[in-house]
Amino acid sequence: MSGPPHHPRPVPPLAQRRPTTVPTVGAAPCEVAPGPPAAQGMYDPTTEHDACGVGFVVHIKGHPSHEIVRKALRVLINLEHRGASGSEANTGDGAGILVQTPDKFLRKVVPFTLPAAGAYGVGLLFMPCDARDREAIAASVVRIVEEEGQDLLGWRNVPTDGTPLGAGAKATQPRFRHLFIGARGAAANDPQAFERKLYVIRKRI
Repeated sequence: MSGPPHHPRPVPPLAQRRPTTVPTVGAAPCEVAPGPPAAQGMYDPTTEHDACGVGFVVHIKGHPSHEIVRKALRVLINLEHRGASGSEANTGDGAGILVQTPDKFLRKVVPFTLPAAGAYGVGLLFMPCDARDREAIAASVVRIVEEEGQDLLGWRNVPTDGTPLGAGAKATQPRFRHLFIGARGAAANDPQAFERKLYVIRKRI
């Protein structure tokens, strides 16, 4: 048996096709997001990019307080993970908080005298567990600080509590050490020059 000839319908070019939507049960059709919102206030859509979860807690006048730290820790708890999740519930991805230099606290815990606030910098180093490797890295740090004309004031072993960590985290847990650098030369009288020196030292390390 034969019928009328079949002629396939022409497919319109992509530019002429109407956008489609995917219906959902009991809700309005889903539509594709038009993109970031328009520029408004301090927001600029040209700076939009993907990033891990982040939160900010500040005092509008820059006054430091332990209350800010407590709130920052609450933000950290609420950020279950920053974009990566492992199979161990007690092994995270290394999220933490960044705070201003706690000058009063550091003066209580370091075994040496610190100069005035602002006249020294402190860095947190993730050091290997092997003692020989740590000594080699420390020697390189001493050399770099001296080459940049600044004073290495001393080190502090940062106490940690690894009890809650999972096996995966414990297997790669480093040793944490504070490094204290004092301003010397022209940097001693110029805070911006000292910041630049600290930046160069950090990059070299």
